[in-house]
Amino acid sequence: MSKIGVMVCGHGSRDVEAITEFRTVAAGIEARLPQYPVASGFLEFARPIIRDGLDKLYGQGVRHILAIPGMLFAAGHVKNDIPSVLNTYAAQHSDLRIDYGRDLAVDRRLLTVAAQRIEQAEAASIRRMPREETLLMVVGRGTSDPDANSNISKVARMLWEGMGFGWTEVCYSGVTFPLVGPALEHAVKLGYRRIIVFPYFLFTGVLVKRIYRIADQMAERHPEIEFLKAQYLKDHPLVLDAFADRVQEISEGENKMNCALCKYRAHVLGFEAEVGLVQQSHHHHVEGIGTDGDDVDRHHHHRHGDGHHHHHNGHHHDHNRDEGHHHDHHHGHPRPDHGHHHPSHPHADHRHGPGKRNPDSLD
Repeated sequence: MSKIGVMVCGHGSRDVEAITEFRTVAAGIEARLPQYPVASGFLEFARPIIRDGLDKLYGQGVRHILAIPGMLFAAGHVKNDIPSVLNTYAAQHSDLRIDYGRDLAVDRRLLTVAAQRIEQAEAASIRRMPREETLLMVVGRGTSDPDANSNISKVARMLWEGMGFGWTEVCYSGVTFPLVGPALEHAVKLGYRRIIVFPYFLFTGVLVKRIYRIADQMAERHPEIEFLKAQYLKDHPLVLDAFADRVQEISEGENKMNCALCKYRAHVLGFEAEVGLVQQSHHHHVEGIGTDGDDVDRHHHHRHGDGHHHHHNGHHHDHNRDEGHHHDHHHGHPRPDHGHHHPSHPHADHRHGPGKRNPDSLD
């Protein structure tokens, strides 16, 4: 039996507070899995990088790694970038097996946490107001993957129906539409006395802080409406439980990722050209850059992915079971929060999206 370890793969951020919160979550996952050595690392913008975490486990004698993405939904980072890093590493170690787990997805425990965060925002207000007079605005990260984006709509609907708000809207912090500013500009026209802005995010960072700033700006414009800012999910115990379960799913053979609406596998409306694209990562140019943004760990400055789809040494990206199902990570429109390029959205020029900035928009 090979010694088994756990690798928690984070996105990374230039925001020091976001990095600290991720490390707190990684420590919480480790506490729930005392039977395994646990390491963590970042895809971009922070250290240690994922390879450093893998090196740590390998140096401890681990020869079977259960890797999980420290992210909510399966978009490009989960489907392409992290698997590419893991496959490249596995290819360089013939005695190592890496199995990859799934994203948190829409999980009942996370919905419970979301409800608690919203209730906490309501309780902090000195005004008492029935939910029928409240509009809930659920804000997602925003990706070029429609399946990941649609999860925010499902989360929003379940919160709306479960908590009984008068109305609920969905928007995104970037990449797709509507952005936060245009969405709130529409929301204030609906006549609700209160609007709760809830970022469905795991961690703080540039984007969450921008969401809150836009909410504050809108509140200044519309003093007749009460704007409440709900906290994101963070390191709630139920979030840590969900992550620990994702690890256990790998070893128990229950690692099920949603492939039916994957744009790389099926002809999803508007994204048909992306079926069968090659799985690779283009994050080598920001890998290891610290939160201060002033240096790069040159020792680990690799180009991950050679344009081919790998299943080395037992490392299975469980989302890719059939031959010819490949993933690609294109360069597209720039996102100011990253300073590098991501896949372009087929409707990036939507008037409520990132392609056409309205000078009057708060976003």
